Amino acid sequence: MLILRDSPGGAQISLDTMTEEAAQELGSGFAAIDPWAHYKFSAAALAAYLAKAESGAPRYVIRIGGALAGAVGIRSAWLRGPYLQFLGILPAYQGQGAGQLVLAWFEGTARAHGERNIWVAASDFNSAALKFYETHGFQRAARLDGLLEDGETEILLRKKLIIKK
Repeated sequence: MLILRDSPGGAQISLDTMTEEAAQELGSGFAAIDPWAHYKFSAAALAAYLAKAESGAPRYVIRIGGALAGAVGIRSAWLRGPYLQFLGILPAYQGQGAGQLVLAWFEGTARAHGERNIWVAASDFNSAALKFYETHGFQRAARLDGLLEDGETEILLRKKLIIKK
């Protein structure tokens, strides 16, 4: 378990290895909220993605105060840096700083490995996600029309990491 925040002022927020049981519960939760509900991803499909053990693409459970709160999935080798493939926080746990701490961990890990960039994509209708990533230094890099579904657009965002030599 990796503790992202352990302070008296807030609940402990941590990352842990994804389990089949956690993937099943999270898959059900995510299937009911956007953007996954918008695209009609089933609970089973989301659970299968989260539970899949894939080289270079770890998935983690996000816990807040020990409770199952969300998930993160990373593709470690992408375009000169890792890609944040999945970040979801269940509604009951949103607004507690978990997403921000996960992003800080993601960026810190990339910097520690000398990466040039970090990447993420969000649906163009998901204005809250786009604002969240842009607030944390990501810039729009490309529009991906029809990537997931005809008539829909995903926005690829990049945060260039300054490498000090």
